[in-house]
Order: sequence, then structure tokens, then C-alpha cells
Amino acid sequence: MSRPAFDDIFMELAVNLAKRSHCVKRHVGAVLAKDTRIISIGYNGPPAGTHNCDEEWPETGCARDRKGSCTLALHAEQNAIIYAVKNNANVEDATLYVTLAPCLACARIIYSTGISKVVYLHSYAEYKGIELEEGVDFLQRFGVQVERYRGNLSNVTHMI
Repeated sequence: MSRPAFDDIFMELAVNLAKRSHCVKRHVGAVLAKDTRIISIGYNGPPAGTHNCDEEWPETGCARDRKGSCTLALHAEQNAIIYAVKNNANVEDATLYVTLAPCLACARIIYSTGISKVVYLHSYAEYKGIELEEGVDFLQRFGVQVERYRGNLSNVTHMI
């Protein structure tokens, strides 16, 4: 049996974490790692103590803002970063593995916290039907290394 690369392990975990999401639109998972150690994990959904969208509004999900985004949900990246910071973890120079490329708002947070690398599985631009990968472009413009995951997800049984 061959030993999996850490990129594969962390992305597989992100994919499996996405299955925990209560969002009715899209399931997204994130893993924040540093020096081959997991700092934090997250998936998209409402803040703890509020409503679970799939239970409260199973047909439609939570209300949408003028741009069509959820008014209640936090993104997977936001949840992973918030949890890490809340627990005094140093995220500077960490790598973020996420199943959907960061949106522009998340990219600003990623850059501002000093995360040095982002590895993503699926395109946010393709998902949203927009031309540019705004979050990726922002991160690259300001020196954050970004790459689309091209590894082996052999332990994932179902992709979301």
C-alpha cells in the first residue's frame, strides 16, 4: 500500500467535511493545515446556534441577498479560519484546502490572516457562472500561492 500525499489526505478530508453542510445549495468543506498538521476544519452553513437551513427551509434554504447569496451561511473557509483564530491558533503561513475556490470576500480574509497557500478542488467561477475566478485572481495578485487540486482522491466514495 502506498502512502498518500498530505495534499490528498487534506483534500479528501475537505470533501468529506462538505458532507456535514446544512446548506441546500452547495456543500463545501475546508481544512487549514500547517507543517503537515491540521489547525482547523470547516464547512459552509449557518453560525452555531442559529437555524440549520436544510431543516428550517428544506425546499429553498435560507433567504438570499440581492446577489443571490445566502443571508445566513458562513463559507467553509470562514468557518475554518474563525475557529482557528478563536482558539488562538497561528494561521500565518498555513495552507487552506477547500472544495470550492474562494470567493472574493473569502480571499480578502485569507490574505489578511497571512495564509500563504490555497489548494482548491472546484472552480467558484464555473459554479456561479461568471467569467473570472475573482478570489483566486485577488490572492495571486497579492502573493498567495494558489493551485487547483490535481491529486488522487482514492478514499473519497462520493464527490459532492
